Amino acid sequence: MIGAGIFVALAPAAAAAGTGLLIGLALAAVVACCNAMSSAWLAARYPSSGGTYVYGRERLGPFWGHTAGWSFVVGKTASCAAMALTVGHYAWPAHATAVAVAAVVTLTAISYAGVQKSALLTRVIVAVVLAVLAMVVVLVLRSGSAEPARLVGDRPSFYGVLQAAGLMFFAFAGYARIATLGEEVRDPARTIPRAVMIALGITLVVYAAVAVAVLAELGSARLAAAEAPLSEAVRAAGFGGLVPVVSAGAAIGALGALLALLLGVSRTSLAMARDHHLPHALAAVHPRHGTPHRAELAVGAAVAVVTALVDVRAAIGFSSFGVLLYYAIANASALTLGRRVLPAVGLIGCLTLAFTLPLSSVLAGAAVVAIGMGTYAVQRVRAGSGGPSRPR
Repeated sequence: MIGAGIFVALAPAAAAAGTGLLIGLALAAVVACCNAMSSAWLAARYPSSGGTYVYGRERLGPFWGHTAGWSFVVGKTASCAAMALTVGHYAWPAHATAVAVAAVVTLTAISYAGVQKSALLTRVIVAVVLAVLAMVVVLVLRSGSAEPARLVGDRPSFYGVLQAAGLMFFAFAGYARIATLGEEVRDPARTIPRAVMIALGITLVVYAAVAVAVLAELGSARLAAAEAPLSEAVRAAGFGGLVPVVSAGAAIGALGALLALLLGVSRTSLAMARDHHLPHALAAVHPRHGTPHRAELAVGAAVAVVTALVDVRAAIGFSSFGVLLYYAIANASALTLGRRVLPAVGLIGCLTLAFTLPLSSVLAGAAVVAIGMGTYAVQRVRAGSGGPSRPR
């Protein structure tokens, strides 16, 4: 969770709600908590890979499983583009798109060769990102130029706050991965929910500190216009010489997140291809590296194209729409387990945030999800008529 999202999500959230982005941050955390708890309960029942693609299929039926998997793939493809563009905006702003596409190509080649993100590398990246975020907060709050008055003053609409929450939701991605460890921990029914709450609590505190510091330094209008808001805040605080350190931290965090996302999307694509929900050719596994090499190449190519065509704010909005629908299905699946309050709040929250995102994100996301639903319907018809497709 503590990765590159916080380096970019503050700006579009400020554009939507001004100082109300702080309320949006809290709402995003509440929805993320409900989603994570629902995922934890479902993972305890179905401890297999695939996440909500499996949960939706088993609890609600194949159609909803397919829709969840499709929403995940398209949403996380946009997340990959957002992370790549984050690398570009912080590393070389004048050529952000070219740097972003180069990052996608490079990491796709690395993952194709069988190199994966190790636990040690993850710890190093998190340590670097935390150190950079701490530096930003300390520098800004001790600079003397940050003003508490900039934290208030706007009168955001309720719609704007909800839109900011949907955009800030992007920065919490990753919490449900805890739920996949059910087979590897003692007393998972007790340990996993506690781990989820602790992780979300730590992340919320870190994000709130960063949001308050940056907003107090820049104000909502200047923050909304920033392409690299944390670098802008450090520069405005009078520490321009440390901007390269912030840029390096953002780039490292974004590259680590991008590699993890590419690995995750390619493996979900592999699972869907094996079930004939994506072209079956993508189900191939490399005989030497043991990786889903065709799925990795397909995902890398798709991400590179999206990265070249969209800006980071559009990618964040589209990603949030797809991932919120994915978790809406997770919450609906958890409702069938007899759980009531948290899954219901999560379901309502996910749908509300998804459909109050910027209109362009909603329209594009809904269109792509509808394409996935239509593809599934065609597959069912072909299977029923004896065609080659065999969806589960």
